[in-house]
Amino acid sequence: MSLTPFGRDRSEESHAPRSAGGAASGSAGGLTAFIDQGSEFEGKLSFRDTVRIDGRFRGEISSENTLIVGESGEIDATIRSNTVAISGAVTGEVHAARKVVLHKTARVQGNIETPSIVIEEGAQLNGQLRMATGEAKPALKAVAPPPPELRGDKGDKKAGA
Repeated sequence: MSLTPFGRDRSEESHAPRSAGGAASGSAGGLTAFIDQGSEFEGKLSFRDTVRIDGRFRGEISSENTLIVGESGEIDATIRSNTVAISGAVTGEVHAARKVVLHKTARVQGNIETPSIVIEEGAQLNGQLRMATGEAKPALKAVAPPPPELRGDKGDKKAGA
C-alpha cells in the first residue's frame, strides 16, 4: 500500500471498498473508515483496518493496521498503530510497530517510537524519536572480505609477497 498520496490529494480514496462485503473485514489495503473535516471526537478509538482522520480527535487511538492523519486532521492523543501516516497536526505520543510517515505538511509535537520512519522535507517534528524494534535482532554473521580487485586496493600489495 502506498501512503504517499494520502493527505495531499484524495486520488486513493477511490480504492476504498464500495460494496458491503468489500475489504472492510480483512484487507490491509482498503480505507475502512473516514472521519471528515468538521467532525470532532473525544475518547478511545480502536480499529482493525485503515482509518483516515481529517477532523479533530482527542484521547487514545489504537489500531492493528494503519492510521492516516489528513492535512486538516488535528489529533491530541496517544497513538498505537502498525503504521501511521501524518499530513496534519499531531500532539502526543506516537507508537508505530512498523512505520511512521511524516508528509511535508505534518506537524508533530511529541515523541515517536518506531523501527522505521520517512520524513519528507518540510515536515515538523518537535520531540524525541526512538527507533527500536522491541525484538532481539539476530547476531550478525561474519563475512569474508571481498578480494583485493573488488576492494580497489590492487596497488597496495607489498612487493615480493
